[in-house]
Amino acid sequence: MSIHLGLQKAISTIGGQVKLAQAINTSQQNISNWLRTGNIAPNKVILIERVTGVSRHELRPDIYPPEDEKQAA
Repeated sequence: MSIHLGLQKAISTIGGQVKLAQAINTSQQNISNWLRTGNIAPNKVILIERVTGVSRHELRPDIYPPEDEKQAA
């Protein structure tokens, strides 16, 4: 799953960019920028996971690889 799809899933789950921004103490403009660039701020990934249930792997697989890949390494 791409970062873009993970973030879209989080936005849909919580009910929109504004609600997600409020829940993680950032601006809607930051959320929009993350969608555009595909680069979610690393310090917000765990917060997004906590409030939406979308896994950190779906949001930033470059930082949080799937569990089975971690065990193989």
